[in-house]
Amino acid sequence: MVDMTVGIPTEIKAQENRVSMIPSYVSDLVKRGHRVVVQSGAGEGSAYANDQYVAAGADLVPDAKLVFQEAELIVKVKEPQDCEIEMLNEQHTLFTYLHLAATKPLTEKLVATGCTAIAYETISVNGHLPLLEPMSEIAGRMSSIVGSYHLANHRGGRGILLGGVPGVAPGRVVVIGGGTAGVNAARVAAGIGADVTILEVDFERMRFLDITMAGTNTLFSNEANLAELLPRVDLVIGAVLVPGAAAPKLITREMLRQMQPGSVFVDIAVDQGGCAETTRPTTHDDPTFEEEGVLHYCVANMPGAYARTATQALNNVTHPWTAMIADQGLKMACETRPTLTAGINCISGRLTCDPVAKAHGMELHYPESLLS
Repeated sequence: MVDMTVGIPTEIKAQENRVSMIPSYVSDLVKRGHRVVVQSGAGEGSAYANDQYVAAGADLVPDAKLVFQEAELIVKVKEPQDCEIEMLNEQHTLFTYLHLAATKPLTEKLVATGCTAIAYETISVNGHLPLLEPMSEIAGRMSSIVGSYHLANHRGGRGILLGGVPGVAPGRVVVIGGGTAGVNAARVAAGIGADVTILEVDFERMRFLDITMAGTNTLFSNEANLAELLPRVDLVIGAVLVPGAAAPKLITREMLRQMQPGSVFVDIAVDQGGCAETTRPTTHDDPTFEEEGVLHYCVANMPGAYARTATQALNNVTHPWTAMIADQGLKMACETRPTLTAGINCISGRLTCDPVAKAHGMELHYPESLLS
């Protein structure tokens, strides 16, 4: 077993209340023989108090600088902000959501630190993204809730109640993408009583949705079908995902002009650059903006709004990987679980994630040759 110091800094992205490790999992690492350094207040946004971390065996420190100075493995929730990047160096392994394909400046800065950065969202197991799926479930369910809320007149919407009432037709919802986020969005929208259509490109997936999602419609996802639907829809939810890569721009500005004024667009794919030409990241403090008469909700950390639930769900899937890296070291952990290697986005000043390299036109290196 490799004794390792694991660092848990407070998340500083706007309105990000999640924490990367809860006290019970801190306790597990301590019992495994590792030291865990937690920044004071890191868990408060998720209702975990400092004394719970101390009771779990963590060392509490007053600021992030000390966390980065003392820890070898930095476990976070969101991509490092500029002041955190300044504290990273080649001695660090960073384990967090990165979404590098959405931003070249962040990619270049992170690579330049020399750190090893592992992205939750690019670890794939049997065609699934196990460290992303719980957050996709939350964001999907949220999207129908926030979309319905912003259809209200006082939020700038058309004044449409998605579920309708007897004698009045329900609102129409289109979900672009039938993956984890899309299925959860559609399930909640259908539960409200909306008229729901899921656009998908995989025919086997459409058959699965047709069998399991009673009360929803499926339609092949192409430009013609989307353009035909948009003038008649009240809420569009973008739930497109290409693992590790920038989201395709499926909705053009011209398409938006065909939508009814006061319609709502929720872009779950904003972390990966968004699936509309008009998408730009927003925050929970100021979540919406209007383009072409359509209200856009493009919050880049949607699950942060329900931090306690999201933190617990995230920890359940990240902790086994964190413990494996701490116990074995990264090289041995990758040998034990080769799928972990796909999570390495950069190492030793080299970019090692193919979709990110393609998105930014940067040179690609293979992580296996750089692990030591």
